[in-house]
Amino acid sequence: MKPEEVKAIDEILESHSYDPTLLIAIMQDIQKLYHYLPKECLKYISKKLNLPEAKIYGVATFYENFSLDVKGKYIIKICDGTACHVRKSVPVLEEFRKVLGVTAEKPTTDDMLFTVETVSCLGACGLAPACTVNDEVHPAMTPDKARALIEELKGAEV
Repeated sequence: MKPEEVKAIDEILESHSYDPTLLIAIMQDIQKLYHYLPKECLKYISKKLNLPEAKIYGVATFYENFSLDVKGKYIIKICDGTACHVRKSVPVLEEFRKVLGVTAEKPTTDDMLFTVETVSCLGACGLAPACTVNDEVHPAMTPDKARALIEELKGAEV
């Protein structure tokens, strides 16, 4: 790990008093920083918290919100729960994938800007079909709105 990464992880650990019982909160903060859980960081916190790597990986793989895979700057989650599915979330998902050139097997763009995922439920059934971009809810999505949202996000990068 680079010195600035070690410093960032040490700050996270310090903010949680190096308390191993706060492992989930520590991992959430690391994921917030990187958008996923880098293996080097997990090894580092294993040593710093005096916890076996197996325990840390067990937590990382048990909870669906944690990811060991590299993700893009913008993580787009399309709800495929019952309410969203009935209100046509699949065409929205297909539009995101088509416009960004990603698939279920390769969900992240080559430029590392976007990751497209499906989730079982966002808890926003009254806003169906819904998606989130970095946890910001976008209600009543359509393929046209999906295209416009991508253009808006790309515009923010210029």
